[in-house]
Amino acid sequence: MQTHTLALPAVDLVYDVREGAGERPLLMIGQPMTADGFTALAEHFTDRTVVTYDPRGLGRSVRKDGRADLNPYDQAEDLHALIERLGPVDVFASSGGAVTALELVAKHPADVHTLVAHEPPINAVLPDAAAAARARAFFNDAYEAKGAGAGMAAFIVMTSWQGEFTDEFFARPAPDPAMFGMPAGDDGNRDDPLLSKRAWAIIDFEPDVAALTAASTRIVVAVGEESAGTYTARTAQGLAELLGQEPTVFPSHHGGFVGGDSGYAGKPAEFAAKLREVLKAPE
Repeated sequence: MQTHTLALPAVDLVYDVREGAGERPLLMIGQPMTADGFTALAEHFTDRTVVTYDPRGLGRSVRKDGRADLNPYDQAEDLHALIERLGPVDVFASSGGAVTALELVAKHPADVHTLVAHEPPINAVLPDAAAAARARAFFNDAYEAKGAGAGMAAFIVMTSWQGEFTDEFFARPAPDPAMFGMPAGDDGNRDDPLLSKRAWAIIDFEPDVAALTAASTRIVVAVGEESAGTYTARTAQGLAELLGQEPTVFPSHHGGFVGGDSGYAGKPAEFAAKLREVLKAPE
């Protein structure tokens, strides 16, 4: 693996290249996940070049614009600049990275041959979009009040909730972090890219359906088999319906491609096999 830096006006974008064969590189992107979250998945694609990166303002990609917000519009342009260096790519995009990838395809469809968008968290595609926004505030409020442990516990409750966010959900008290084996202490930091408001533009994203359906890019919306009924499964279903398709079911859960060293292990070998199958599917 070789690590490179692409110097852009607003960020020094750090990316890793695992050299292989194949017609196009496979670019793997996440948000707020950085390149190291794709290590287990990349190991199953040694037959082709795999590229991973740290999004603007995360991990090794240091910003130069003095801002702290994370939004799919800036990050899509970063990816466009990277792909200009790499040539057209296939993309596997997870969570917030899938949101960025949708913006990339809408603006620069020639960059991407096939996009597999895995469980993008987009409130706008939900029938209960307003309630989903309140549910996001549920974990953000806990984070702002008591720190990362409280915020993450509330985040887990929100993202594992089954179905629409009803009055029953909002009647629940904020959970005790100890329920999930998390410390209740507060280190005073409030800049977590998942729990703070830094990345709310990701969840508030509204996909350009006309541009996406007109794009030359083949778009596959993906959902984990264990995610059924949860927030990101429902957003995947809503996006797929807007694009006139059914979501393609992948093994495991929202982080189904992650290895056992993460604490939220998926099934990376099975996930990789399904991804390979989808990428090779006939046009």
